[in-house]
Amino acid sequence: MEVTLLGTGTPAGLPRPDCPCAVCATALGPDARAATALLVDGTLLLDLTPGAALAAARSGRSLGGVRQVLLSHPHHGPAVEVPAGLPQPGRVPDGRELALLTGHRVRAVAMDAGGTGYAVTGPDGQRLLYLPPGGAPAGLEAATAESYQLVLADVVGRPDALARLRAAGAAGPATDVVAVHLDHDVPQGAELRRRLAAAGARVVPDGTTLVVGAYEEVPDVPRRTLVLGGARSGKSVEAERRLEAFPEVLYVATGGARGGDTEWAARVATHRERRPDSWRTTETTDLEPLLAEDGPPLLIDCLSLWLTDAMDAVGAWDDAEWAGGGEKALRERVRELTAAVRATRRTVVAVSNEVGSGIVPATASGRRYRDELGRLNAAFAGECEQVLLVVAGQALILRG
Repeated sequence: MEVTLLGTGTPAGLPRPDCPCAVCATALGPDARAATALLVDGTLLLDLTPGAALAAARSGRSLGGVRQVLLSHPHHGPAVEVPAGLPQPGRVPDGRELALLTGHRVRAVAMDAGGTGYAVTGPDGQRLLYLPPGGAPAGLEAATAESYQLVLADVVGRPDALARLRAAGAAGPATDVVAVHLDHDVPQGAELRRRLAAAGARVVPDGTTLVVGAYEEVPDVPRRTLVLGGARSGKSVEAERRLEAFPEVLYVATGGARGGDTEWAARVATHRERRPDSWRTTETTDLEPLLAEDGPPLLIDCLSLWLTDAMDAVGAWDDAEWAGGGEKALRERVRELTAAVRATRRTVVAVSNEVGSGIVPATASGRRYRDELGRLNAAFAGECEQVLLVVAGQALILRG
C-alpha cells in the first residue's frame, strides 16, 4: 500500500496567508506545506483540499483513479471545488467500516475533539491510521491485536494522541510515525526534526510517497538525556515536551513540599498543570532505586535540588565538616548516582541548572555549591546519550 502526501500542513497551510510570524516567514521551499491530504494507492483520497489535483500532478500522481473521497474534519472557509470526475466527499460514521471495490477497508475511528480518524487496511493487509488535526483517538483502553505500520497524526499539536496509541498497543517500536497538520507553532527544518525525533516521529515534504510497512530509519529516542539551562530558560518545558508522546511517565520531583513557602508552592502548581494526566509524580531524592527498577520513563526535575539535599546531608556548608569527610562523602554520592544512570535500562530525562556562567557567588558556600553542581552536571552528562543546553527557550544540542 502506497500513500502520497499531497499536503502536510494545517487546513490554513504553511505559511499562513497574511501571517507575519517568523515561522511563516521562513517556511519556504520544502518547508512550505499545503493542507494535509492523503492519496492511498491512487484510489482513496483522505481529505479534499484546495488544489488537490495540482498537488497530485506535482507528485507525479493523478486523481483520475480515485473511487472514494473521505473527509476527516469539517472544512472552514470558502467551499472547495470537487475536481471533475471525483466522487462527492463524505464521512464515515464513527465505528463503521467501509469496504471498497479496490480491496481496501476503511474503519472510522472516534475522536475526542471532533473530526474522524480513518484506519485503512490495504489489499496486502498493511494497516495505516490517519488522524484529523487537533484530534486524539477516544476509547482506546484495551490493547489492540497489532500495531499499525504507519500513523499520520498531529504529533506537534496533540502529542498525547501518540501516547494513547502507544498505551493501547496501536503504535509500537516498528510503527512509522509521520507528523502532519503542521502549523507555525514550531520552526520548520532542523528544530522541527529535532522535536519529532525525540518523540520517535519524523516529517516529510509535501509530495512524498510512503510505502506502508517499508522500513524507515528514524533516530532512536535517546535513553538518557540531560537538559541544562539557566533560570526560566525553558529547560523544564523542553524536558517535559520530550516525553509528552509517551504514556505512564514517572515525574520525580526532588525539591520536596517546602511547607509555608507560597512562591515555591506556586512553582510546583505551575509544573503540575503542564503535565499530562497520565503521568504520576513522586517526591524524592532517592534516585538510585528508581533507576535500578524497570518501569516507565523517568523525568527527574531537578539535579540541582538533588545536590542541595546531598550537600545538606554531608554538612557541606560547614568548612570543618566539609574538610573532615563531607567532601569525600559527597563525591561518593555523586559516583553512586552516575553509576546508577550508567546501569539503568529506563528512559531518563533529567533537568539541571547551569550556574557556572554567571556572577561569581559572594559567599564561600555559594561558590562551593556552584563548583559541585558543575562537577555533578559533567559527571551526569558523561553517562547520557544526549545533552541539551536551553537558552532563551531554544535548545542547543551539545551531544547526541
